[in-house]
Amino acid sequence: KHKGTEHLQADIKTRIKQLTEELAGPKKGGRRSGPSHVVRPDGAAQLALIGPPNAGKSSLHARMTGSHSAIGPYPYTTHLPVPGMLPFENIHFQLVDLPPVSADFLEPWLTNALQPADGVLLVIDVSDPECLEQVPTILERLAEKKIFLSTRWPGLKSSQAQEPDDSDDPFRLELPTVLVANKSDLDPDPEEVEILEELLGLRYPALTMSAETGDGLETLGPFLFRALEVVRVYTKSPGKQADMDKPFTLRRGDTVLDVARLVHKDVARELKFARMWGVDVFDGQQVGPEHAVSDGDIVEIHA
Repeated sequence: KHKGTEHLQADIKTRIKQLTEELAGPKKGGRRSGPSHVVRPDGAAQLALIGPPNAGKSSLHARMTGSHSAIGPYPYTTHLPVPGMLPFENIHFQLVDLPPVSADFLEPWLTNALQPADGVLLVIDVSDPECLEQVPTILERLAEKKIFLSTRWPGLKSSQAQEPDDSDDPFRLELPTVLVANKSDLDPDPEEVEILEELLGLRYPALTMSAETGDGLETLGPFLFRALEVVRVYTKSPGKQADMDKPFTLRRGDTVLDVARLVHKDVARELKFARMWGVDVFDGQQVGPEHAVSDGDIVEIHA
């Protein structure tokens, strides 16, 4: 046999073994023997970075989170999910760098890795003319796995009702998506992204940034906070001050009971009422478990 063929067969066998072990889960009484392809959610939300080869995903990820993603001037440097935390005010968003997607490359475990994600950052190299072919290819490859990148974000009303909703399919995974035009330092024309979306027939919200210079990186945190309708709630014990440095993060429409669940399941089970301080209540107002919370509320739980 040709040595190249042997190496290829060995690589395929290794990938199959890793995937089988992951799907089987950890052995009883033993440690997981294969690498984990599903990152446990952390922070206010989990966002997955998806893009074609050499779009600069890993460079952006490293610049925004301080992670140690593999970076190189050649494609496919990312082989496993790499998590990192993006700070925004007093909370963090979890960004997960994933391997690239192309016409001839899609990791078999990518579907599993995307299951816990709250949204997607579709990263492209705005200076590369090939992105006109790369983006449709990515959407097609993901659609084959019943993964659909949606324009619809909870907090962006203009993005609502843009697409048909095939919610009857239990295997369909729809993820709100923002187009991240990287390498803007190589193509600084601000209208380039609008022209690109028009040519592709896309309506994703778009952010322009550069991993090289850092331009535009500061726009991602505020966008995610607004688009995902993140709500920060602070808790306190009776007679004590609230800890204003470490809020619980929820979403608009969540309630006092949801806050209690984040504190502890036993607290939620025994919850009687709460006292609240915030914009929609008077100081110390007594509310029930189903009272909706707002950003900045202070909640004193009584169980």
